[in-house]
Amino acid sequence: MILSMTSFARREQDTSFGNLRWELRSVNHRYLDVSLRMPDDLRALELKVRERVGERLKRGKVDCGLRFQPAADQEREIAIDHEAVKRLASAVHEATIHVGNSAPINMLDLLRWPGVMQQQEPDQEPLYAAAMALLDETLDDMIDSRAREGEKLKAMIVQRCDAIDEIMEQVRESLPDLRLALRLKLETRLGELREELEPGRLDQEVALLAYKMDVDEEVDRLTGHVQEVRHILERDEPVGRRLDFLMQELNREANTLASKSSDSELTRVSVDLKVLIEQMREQVQNIE
Repeated sequence: MILSMTSFARREQDTSFGNLRWELRSVNHRYLDVSLRMPDDLRALELKVRERVGERLKRGKVDCGLRFQPAADQEREIAIDHEAVKRLASAVHEATIHVGNSAPINMLDLLRWPGVMQQQEPDQEPLYAAAMALLDETLDDMIDSRAREGEKLKAMIVQRCDAIDEIMEQVRESLPDLRLALRLKLETRLGELREELEPGRLDQEVALLAYKMDVDEEVDRLTGHVQEVRHILERDEPVGRRLDFLMQELNREANTLASKSSDSELTRVSVDLKVLIEQMREQVQNIE
């Protein structure tokens, strides 16, 4: 399955803890680069989130944002540290022995003493589990979006492969005529030197130049690379890097074909090939 690296997904859920919302954006990148924005209440999940994204996505610059709005009724319970109260009462009693009891103890002042009253933190594990479950759903949406875009990219690449195959078939059909035209051209140019050349020398020169301008290997390699592109597009794994390498190979063969061109038609074919290959390369840049 071909996956695009460009996609967006958003999921929101109201829970008993409050409102959770994930937003995921991704664009093409050579490797997987995950950027996180998370509230402090859920910062402990950062490592798990990175691991989960890495399990589901292999390439792309991924921007992950989590927003959390606590529910209004989520009040923290207040607890009294009884040991702290005992220590404080003992200290007050000891002080009273020395200076006398000049005023009664104010209970509110006692409760305000640092460490006496504590707000109990609620159990965060259910909130963490809800956030991770919502992340999985958001990643599902993103992968579905990547797959839809990937199918479009695949269709465009296959279309260019078809066009290259058609051009290569036309080149094969025209090669005999191109060779004959080359020989006639060389014979015309060397006609005035024929008498000065040793017997068989002309044939040797023509064969040498024909070999230098022979494009059979380039045509075969171009066809083979296109077949490999089609094969890779059917793999159920990330194939972007393989396709990028093949685009380089295709472009190299097209340039060699252009350098060997001694015919205006072959020159035009080379230009058309490079245009098609460049169009494919642009699409491949977005494939995971």
